[in-house]
Amino acid sequence: MKRRTALLGSLAAAAAASTAISSARAETPVDLQLVLAVDVSRSIDEVEAELQRRGYIEALTNDRVIDAILSGETQRIAVCYTEWAGTHYQVVVIDWTVIDSPSAARRFTEKLAEAPRQSQSWTAVGAALAHAGQRFDNSGFVSKRRVIDISGDGRTNDGPPAELVRDRLVEQGIVVNGLPVMMNRTNFGRPPDLTLDKYYEENVIGGPGSFMIVADNFDHFGRAVRTKLVREISGADVTRRPVPA
Repeated sequence: MKRRTALLGSLAAAAAASTAISSARAETPVDLQLVLAVDVSRSIDEVEAELQRRGYIEALTNDRVIDAILSGETQRIAVCYTEWAGTHYQVVVIDWTVIDSPSAARRFTEKLAEAPRQSQSWTAVGAALAHAGQRFDNSGFVSKRRVIDISGDGRTNDGPPAELVRDRLVEQGIVVNGLPVMMNRTNFGRPPDLTLDKYYEENVIGGPGSFMIVADNFDHFGRAVRTKLVREISGADVTRRPVPA
């Protein structure tokens, strides 16, 4: 009986070790794990939403972005694309995908172009950050850098304060970068938020080397995304001060 118990214990230990090895092997090394968290609240109209989605599609297939990916140690990154609005709406549009070539980037953007898009009420920046942070759990990848790239045209009016969630993410070693879109027009009867960039700087971005790129409007969104992705992927040393697109 003792020998049987010892044998069973040995088999259990071997199985656990095998599982641990298999799990370790399953984690693919990449230079960057990047969550793109995109605002789809109702303050963004259909034309602006199309410009926003197209901005990511064109940026991810841009030669400068591809060159930045291929310049890394493993020459590949992993990207997860999410959309968010109020606390009730955070959705993974495209789950973790390796981009290691122009063709891989093109396949990713083709899926993004075909994905349905919804518009939802409220703006929950904090909830969006929390949801994005959870994407790194069991992603299947391992990297020196984990980054959330969050874009939006408004500040939190629903859910937890963005700065509290941001601080917890930074403690976990996650960097949060921002892309505020400054809209010089009235939204649902509210005057334009002329200090949204300051809100993002103080309450949203955080972590070593965190930064934000400011888009004056959605017409400039694509250029802002391209500039931002090149910096994020290359890991360039940038300041936390807002940089106009």
